[in-house]
Amino acid sequence: MAEASPREVVALAARAAELRDVVWGRALTYSPKIFLPLTNLCRNRCDYCAFRRSPGDAGEWTMTHADVDDLLARGASHGCIEALFCLGDTPETAFPSYRATLAEFGHGSTVDYLEWASRRALSVGLLPHTNAGILTAEEMTRLRPVNVSLGLMLENVSERLCARGMPHHRAPDKRPARRLRMLDDAGRLRIPFTTGILIGIGETRRERVEALLAIRRSHREHGHVQEVIVQNFDPHTDTRMSVARPPTDEDVAHAVALARLILDHDVSVQAPPNLNPERTKLLVDSGINDFGGISPVTPDFINPDRPWPHVEALAGVLADLGFSLGPRLPIYDGYIENRDFLDPSLLERVERERASLRSPIGVRAVSRAREAEPS
Repeated sequence: MAEASPREVVALAARAAELRDVVWGRALTYSPKIFLPLTNLCRNRCDYCAFRRSPGDAGEWTMTHADVDDLLARGASHGCIEALFCLGDTPETAFPSYRATLAEFGHGSTVDYLEWASRRALSVGLLPHTNAGILTAEEMTRLRPVNVSLGLMLENVSERLCARGMPHHRAPDKRPARRLRMLDDAGRLRIPFTTGILIGIGETRRERVEALLAIRRSHREHGHVQEVIVQNFDPHTDTRMSVARPPTDEDVAHAVALARLILDHDVSVQAPPNLNPERTKLLVDSGINDFGGISPVTPDFINPDRPWPHVEALAGVLADLGFSLGPRLPIYDGYIENRDFLDPSLLERVERERASLRSPIGVRAVSRAREAEPS
């Protein structure tokens, strides 16, 4: 499968789509979210990243408490369900000024701040999901009672991509062993988990397969991987890879199909619609069942020049293809029903949100909120 010819890629995609129809049906999903990037300070320097900053760089930020509360209120008022906290890797280990900022806020660490922000999200009715880069088992244990799920992009398991001249050479937190350790730690802690692969950064097709197999191994051991993102590299100006060639349609179709065929059937496969605005049919035909988070309030801070699609427009395209589109929670049903994977203090509010989505009134409320989406 790794070295499939163009004709074989078409056949793989058809097999993956057929499997998706059997296991997941033709009702595709997305998560209505608010995106809260607590800080874009990051100690890693990936060659393709336009998000990260160092203190003093143009465009660097750390959100204040007031910033967090404002975005959470806006998200709740627009019918969002998920509060996605996403930020740079372990910035306090690299930047004393950031540690001083945290102290001014009354926090001793980024995890302290995440715990506070997650509680604020819960207080306005949003369900937190955190992707904060590398976290220790102890840090994930702290966040588990205030997050319905956690995440970390594996990206790839190739040590070759960490060599000098390669995109992860200056990114110590992108070493495969570190990321695989966190993936397994999350499984041992019974935390519903989102991970994924990043395609087009110089990896081979075989290395993509190896990354998917590593995710499958961890999930088979712990049963915690609820969804896998197949994210395509998108070149950004002012980065070392600004002129690198992005993945082709065939690359994307092949990677999505491989994910659906390699991963266990209970793992959701998603691809970001804003990075593939002309590929909706291709993604569906290759086996995805989910589009990930879409926000009516905030941009994709990782890819700010790639706006989210309007949900109604996306739903219209899917209807023409014979599919429906509906909202979901940032924790999948199987992990709600298996009580080992959800802190008891979160169960009541998660069940309440799930019941709302399943009722016509709840679905209409989310649909009405979409009308307020930015153009």
